[in-house]
Amino acid sequence: MRATKEIGGIAPDAIPYAALLEAQEPAILKGVARHWPLVQRGLEGAEAAIAYLAGFDGGARITGFTGAPGIGGRFAYADDLTGLNFASERVLLAAFLDRIRAHLDDAAPPSFYVGSTDLDAYLPGLRAGNDLVLNDPMFAANPPLASIWIGNRTTAAAHYDMSNNLACCMVGRRRFTLFPPEQVANLYPGPLEPTPGGQVVTMVDFRAPDFDRFPRFREALDAAQVAELEPGDVLFYPALWWHQVDALDPFNAMINYWWNTSPAFMDTPQNTLLHALLSLRDRPEAEKRGWRALFDYYVFGPADRAGAHLPEHASGALGPLDEMKARRLRAQLLNRLNR
Repeated sequence: MRATKEIGGIAPDAIPYAALLEAQEPAILKGVARHWPLVQRGLEGAEAAIAYLAGFDGGARITGFTGAPGIGGRFAYADDLTGLNFASERVLLAAFLDRIRAHLDDAAPPSFYVGSTDLDAYLPGLRAGNDLVLNDPMFAANPPLASIWIGNRTTAAAHYDMSNNLACCMVGRRRFTLFPPEQVANLYPGPLEPTPGGQVVTMVDFRAPDFDRFPRFREALDAAQVAELEPGDVLFYPALWWHQVDALDPFNAMINYWWNTSPAFMDTPQNTLLHALLSLRDRPEAEKRGWRALFDYYVFGPADRAGAHLPEHASGALGPLDEMKARRLRAQLLNRLNR
């Protein structure tokens, strides 16, 4: 494993978003959010940070996860893979923060976790003083979604997201262990459902990896990066990078921003993957090779190749996609699926 690249001295209104996205590598922007009020309250202590966050509770119930002390904060599959190793409930944020507060000094507390909770909907007003300057033109057409993550010492097992990510460490320290997308086979993903947070996660417990059961995980570690974040640091990592997130202190909070640069009318590739399992995976190898060639031609090759020899009026979906063409494709697909 190697340390993730750090970039210092960046002004909050001069984050090089386009350059970060072009490089397609994780990077830590040191101290960019250090001046945020939430960071400053966290530096005063967990009680101050909890009180500050509770002041923005909009009164809507959030989803809170609770695990027994025995899971050691690692939210994942149950041992028999038939369920998950924690319980979830709809609860008021202030009440859940009180539970965390009651166990701040415990040596082995229950594991408490609030994941990916929309800031504007559930903590209205918090972004007024705690927000990135999103001043790159790419965000005009693709406004990032801002979420908050709160808990005690927890681990979100390694998984991938479909969006680019800016993770802002607010309260407590955080450690991200990052893997490029091509390491998927070496991370031994678990069942597609149920999943801890809507996305498949690794079967490997990074705290004590079983190399007899998961031998290729050594290769994943060779390709891994580790980002150690202090309060006020911001981590960028590209879409589809696998990441495990360890919150290291008795109380932790993180704000993150997700965004894609593709037009909103495009469908999610996750749906395509599920349909490919249904339609392609178990076909004879010769057929799969043929379909691989077709996908390379129509999908993974240059976007303009398949329609280059056709007149514009006949190119249809083989030409540049727009919202109307996307609707037609979706209608064709739904019609075929419903036959």
